[in-house]
Amino acid sequence: MALDGELDATVSSGATGPDAVTLAFTVRNEGTKTETLRFSDACKAEFVVQDEGREVWRYTDGRMFAQMLSADELDPDEETTYEAEWEEPQSGEFTVVAELQARGTTCEARTQLTM
Repeated sequence: MALDGELDATVSSGATGPDAVTLAFTVRNEGTKTETLRFSDACKAEFVVQDEGREVWRYTDGRMFAQMLSADELDPDEETTYEAEWEEPQSGEFTVVAELQARGTTCEARTQLTM
């Protein structure tokens, strides 16, 4: 598979400081063939916020996902985006990692985030 990932983090602020961070993980098919991404549940991407390697927040912690088989097809040069929101983020400098949860496929992206 020829998948490429890009991760963007957008901070939304309220009157008392940062309210949330919206994470957008875009997966693009850089290959010449259609790629089928197969998922075993409703969680299609995992997002982890780290502070010097120590995990601060994980998207899937405390969440339940429907157990259902699904698939996303990406034609060459096509992309899809998976999103998550980190509510009530803490202050600091972080590394955010996004990883595609498709079976038999690896695609990951990282970005730096300063709150």
